[in-house]
Amino acid sequence: MTTTITLVRGDITRQSADAIVNAANSSLLGGGGVDGAIHRRGGPAILEECRALRASRYGRGLPTGQAVATTAGELDARWVIHTVGPVYGVSGSDPSLLASCYTESLRVADELGARTVAFPAISAGAYGWPMDDAARVAVEAVREADTAVEEVRFVLFDAGAYEAFAAQVG
Repeated sequence: MTTTITLVRGDITRQSADAIVNAANSSLLGGGGVDGAIHRRGGPAILEECRALRASRYGRGLPTGQAVATTAGELDARWVIHTVGPVYGVSGSDPSLLASCYTESLRVADELGARTVAFPAISAGAYGWPMDDAARVAVEAVREADTAVEEVRFVLFDAGAYEAFAAQVG
């Protein structure tokens, strides 16, 4: 089965999908950008589950390139899949680490039975990954992933991000 890739310009917290991917920081306790927006709109249930994950499996935080799921709280989704992207130039500029964010999120989505997954442009905001390269890595990772997810929706906040992803999707 082929995964359909769609692009949407807008706010990821307003998407209706089985799973919404959060470009989280390793603490899993909220932050700025997409992470803060998901926690604010999703409500306290997300933070509560993130705190439980920190108290059990991820005492040192979620490692870069890995993914874990929680409830979606008040979002129009069943789950939030949290993944930690690399900080460009700091935790490395290795595209395989960024690609892992997408493939690990899709692996978690498959475990959950999710069929629609909404992704932001991971690491391309505050983490400084150049947008054109972030789009290339993201689209290649999704296309190469062995997943049962039927639709991957890239939800892009501004015109520049949308154009970068559109150039990769073709």
